[in-house]
Amino acid sequence: MPEPFDRPEVVEAAETWASAGRWIDAGGRRVWSARLPAASDVGNPPLLVLHGFPTCAYDWKAALPALRAQRDVIVLDVCGFGLSDKPDHRYSIRGYADDVEAVISAEGLTEIDLITHDMGDTVGGEILARTLEGSLDLQVRRRVVTNGSIYIDMAQLTLGQQVLLGLPDEANELVATDGGTAYRAGVVGTFAPDTPIDDATDLDLDVTVHLAVRSGGLALLPRTIRYIEDRRAEERRFTGAIESHPSPVGIVWGALDPVAVHAMAEKLVAARPGTPLITLDGVGHYPMVEAADRFSVAVLDLLDHRLA
Repeated sequence: MPEPFDRPEVVEAAETWASAGRWIDAGGRRVWSARLPAASDVGNPPLLVLHGFPTCAYDWKAALPALRAQRDVIVLDVCGFGLSDKPDHRYSIRGYADDVEAVISAEGLTEIDLITHDMGDTVGGEILARTLEGSLDLQVRRRVVTNGSIYIDMAQLTLGQQVLLGLPDEANELVATDGGTAYRAGVVGTFAPDTPIDDATDLDLDVTVHLAVRSGGLALLPRTIRYIEDRRAEERRFTGAIESHPSPVGIVWGALDPVAVHAMAEKLVAARPGTPLITLDGVGHYPMVEAADRFSVAVLDLLDHRLA
């Protein structure tokens, strides 16, 4: 009998997802990315989408049909996550941004819209910082920031995150002994308490775990979570770029996020007055999973109208 996260339907869904993309070289590491074409080309630049910790680009699956209506969407897994390589080394925000740069180069991107979530907010901040200092030649037209602990001292870290941060920065097989059950519970634990989980979402969560388990990913969680230490050390670089980059920015935030609390979104608005904030009531840390339709409508409202 297959393990819960290796059931045939889970494996088939993961393989279908993988087949939509390709692996590119990023300094000797393989980074998986996919460029998903627009249903209707109206001249928008591609939308580059950055995922968070501890999941991967598959988070965005339910939102992609709406996001792709009038623009190409580019998703990727930074190394250590999802379908990308998972070397046993010290991970960092700057290293994740290098993976994003490799995709930008491989796709020949010169102008993008940008949407980021969780850890991806900070990785996106590093990308913005590089454009500001001139080390990355990329025009960011418009951008949307979603639930992520961009002000790390305000974060309400989960018990699981605290445990991982307390472990040595090295692969730890003990983290993976249950095959992903605790990992799945940890992700769902950041949803709003009354979030309904239908059959499709239930399957997608199992696929998310399957992709995390792949290539020993669970054992690397004590390494990949070091991005939180990087946030503390260089918040003014990362979040400062989110605040100051000249491209128009909007915010979509789940109101009931137990980790990246809504006050962070309010603080970003205070730092950048006039920034539009769309709050999704009854939604937690993963709005693109918990309320994909409402989330997509909010993002497109910002990109196509309120930031235009």
